[in-house]
Amino acid sequence: MVTVAPEVRAERPRSGDGAAQARARRWIAGLLVGLLVSLLAGIALGAVHVPLDSIVEVLGHHLFLVPGEQTWTGPRDAIVWKVRLPRVLLAALVGAGLAVCGMALQAMVRNLLADPYLLGVNSGASTGAAAAILFGVTFGLGEHALSGSAFLGAVAASLLVYAVARSAGRVTSTRLLLAGVAVGYALQAVTSFLIFASDSAEGARSVMFWLLGSLALAEWGQPLALAAVVVLLTITVLAVLGRQLDALAVGDETALALGVRPERLRTALLVLVALCVAVLVSAAGSIGFVGLVVPHLARRAVGAAHVRAVPVAALMGAILLVWADVLARVVLAPQEIPIGIITSVVGAPFLLVLVRRLQAGAA
Repeated sequence: MVTVAPEVRAERPRSGDGAAQARARRWIAGLLVGLLVSLLAGIALGAVHVPLDSIVEVLGHHLFLVPGEQTWTGPRDAIVWKVRLPRVLLAALVGAGLAVCGMALQAMVRNLLADPYLLGVNSGASTGAAAAILFGVTFGLGEHALSGSAFLGAVAASLLVYAVARSAGRVTSTRLLLAGVAVGYALQAVTSFLIFASDSAEGARSVMFWLLGSLALAEWGQPLALAAVVVLLTITVLAVLGRQLDALAVGDETALALGVRPERLRTALLVLVALCVAVLVSAAGSIGFVGLVVPHLARRAVGAAHVRAVPVAALMGAILLVWADVLARVVLAPQEIPIGIITSVVGAPFLLVLVRRLQAGAA
């Protein structure tokens, strides 16, 4: 028996709600400043500390071609420009993308405890990555074999979830939820079987590290650019569809009464969220709890109206994951721990608090 958590209750945006809009603008402005500070801190902190003035000089030299005498060393230039800047940018993109996908999914399935990995996309990516690491299944992708195999696995899982959810004729929130859970468990079993069958201790360790999430492979190039395009597109589309998401979160009957076709909207959102999560998981591995925790924080800050909550959630998710990556690098420096451990340490207590509040509300 599957227990479905209480539904997401969306507030109806009221025309002329200037106070709420002003509050959202203040939050967005403050979070933008916080994100800038977090990015600089993410570049500065690590096994090797880099002073702020050196960071400004290196970024000015590479980004704006600022002339002047080079006062920093070559290794420091490489640390800032080639290692840490693409890493913190990827962290911000992954955090933002997972946060807004979590918010969209919670509206789609009307479940407060839903997160992006509920669709089975994460499990599909894990299966593809395990096949690439343990058995050399590269699909002819060359140097992008790991991320490419993970992406293909995620897309295949998404298609399977949609096929299962659509088999009864309609894509409802309950069918989508159950299909995602079923496909996710099945693919987790496949991944575990691949690890067991490989008989490679080093390969199994690599798979487990990837399953817990890591930004160590971040670099300038196509994966980072693809993540940037997909995340920005996802945020934009969800913000534009904010009113329709509000209606969908209230219920299918309400959505129909407001002129929204819930099945068509839910299918379109499934495609968008699955694509975004597939790209992010293929670039950074499995990073849990961001898509569960951040949407609730954003709603508490600016309300449940998605047109305001989506950009706030994106900025909160970006800041959270940048700092989680900093902790992953410095806690056991020079050794790095998987970033998923950090997000789980933060997210698990939040989940317990949320469950207690749900129980108190139901009492």
